Amino acid sequence: MIGYYVHHQGRGHLHRALAVQQALDEPVTVLSSLAPPTGHPGDWVHLDRDDLGIEPREPTAGGRLHWVPVGDDGLAARMQQLSAWLATARPRLLVSDVSVEVALLARLHGVPVVGVVLPGRRDDAAHLLGFDVADRLVAMWPPTATPAMLPGLPARVVRRVEAVGALSRQPVCEPAGAGGRRPGPPRVVVLGGAGGSAISAEALAAAMRSAPGWEWQVCGPPGPWVADPHALVCDADVVITHAGQNAVAEVAAARRPAVLVPQDRPHEEQRVSAAAIGAGGWPVLVEETFPSDGWAARLERAAALDGRRWASWCDGAAAQRFAAVLAGDPVGAPA
Repeated sequence: MIGYYVHHQGRGHLHRALAVQQALDEPVTVLSSLAPPTGHPGDWVHLDRDDLGIEPREPTAGGRLHWVPVGDDGLAARMQQLSAWLATARPRLLVSDVSVEVALLARLHGVPVVGVVLPGRRDDAAHLLGFDVADRLVAMWPPTATPAMLPGLPARVVRRVEAVGALSRQPVCEPAGAGGRRPGPPRVVVLGGAGGSAISAEALAAAMRSAPGWEWQVCGPPGPWVADPHALVCDADVVITHAGQNAVAEVAAARRPAVLVPQDRPHEEQRVSAAAIGAGGWPVLVEETFPSDGWAARLERAAALDGRRWASWCDGAAAQRFAAVLAGDPVGAPA
């Protein structure tokens, strides 16, 4: 049996866990502060939140960890819940997606750890500790992108990273040819994220006015939340999105060209990711901030990019490769 720790921020961690669970041949227990999705078939351990206190004290333990605020009742309860489960369930291994503290706790219980590696500048002491205690490290991008996705990380860590390709919860959808395009004006989908959006409603309205020949569909902040925008993304001529791993994977699986507008996240996660994707030959334009004008020409440039070039980023087999890592098998690179 495998334990899979799912961080509660965003939804990419959860989507990965569910996809990998389906690809595995052994039971998986999810441990998370999130509620289980409706109809979830496996075991789920609900953890107390450790970030609801006021003015956390010494949360990094002198820079050695990321989040261990002194005197926080939620942290104490959360760690007790994890420790009790580790001691009684005795999992074969634990996936940490993502927490240095959870990885360290599992290893202190004698449980092997597979750590998920996120993009960004992660050469701080806490990240290095998490990487070093993990038995294997898995990343959701193609192997060729690893150096650019992890700038500044020591070579001893980089060479341990097993990149399995971008993991989408949706199957790859090859774009239809010119004869299969739906009638009507070109369509752009703005794909927001569960972690919020830096795009204001005013800037978005101005962008729409600057490209009146396009049909705009907004999914997520600053528009209404859409739990599964897959059909809309597949039907788009261009997707505008942030540079979160889950959003990029969904766009790549749909083989749609994109305009990436990275948002500020810890460790420069999205900015590093967007820069690496933009420089790697994948079908994107990158804007450091969301422009409020000039979208007619920008969307035309993006629409001219070949969405099929996403195949080397996301080929639809990442969940199976991740499952092979958890089974202890060698992992081949994406085609």
